[in-house]
Amino acid sequence: MTLATPILHTTRLRLRPFTDTDADLLFALHSSTYVMRYWDSPPWDERARAKRFINMCRTMADEGTGARVAIDRASDGAFVGWCGLTGWNPDYRSASLGYVLDEAMWGHGYATEAAHALLQWAFDTLDLNRVQAETDTRNLASARVLEKIGFIREGTLREDCVVNGEVSDSWVFGLIRRERRSAIAPPDLCRNRS
Repeated sequence: MTLATPILHTTRLRLRPFTDTDADLLFALHSSTYVMRYWDSPPWDERARAKRFINMCRTMADEGTGARVAIDRASDGAFVGWCGLTGWNPDYRSASLGYVLDEAMWGHGYATEAAHALLQWAFDTLDLNRVQAETDTRNLASARVLEKIGFIREGTLREDCVVNGEVSDSWVFGLIRRERRSAIAPPDLCRNRS
């Protein structure tokens, strides 16, 4: 079963499928040591990783296992980063949320706005019951984003990641359908366009 990657619009953002022309932007994002310092894998050191990432996004859509979208700022088309739902399981009605934003785009509420739009689409389209997210316990900004969109911190995975020899813990967050009211943005913030 395929899952068409959505095109979503918010007040300030456009979420869209990745294209091959996004490879350089993705490589710049994922090769930043600072941006990726809390990620569960080291920064990219080869440009081919960006093309593989884009191909994986297409494979996820073709196989119906998730949707990753590029995020652009609506006012000028600037690349903000990406947001995605992966591991969609239609039997369990669950998926996992993830996002990475360019450092210059931090602190503007873009992660919250993009995640709102993607979650609204996902709960409506995929009939989700649960969405899970994980973040490094040192990444307080990401934890705040998740809490703003209605996620509840459910626990800690102790020493679950070792990246470049550094051991870290992760917090697990969950959002349940019946509790999702705070995860859905007001109607003027999110509007879906195909």
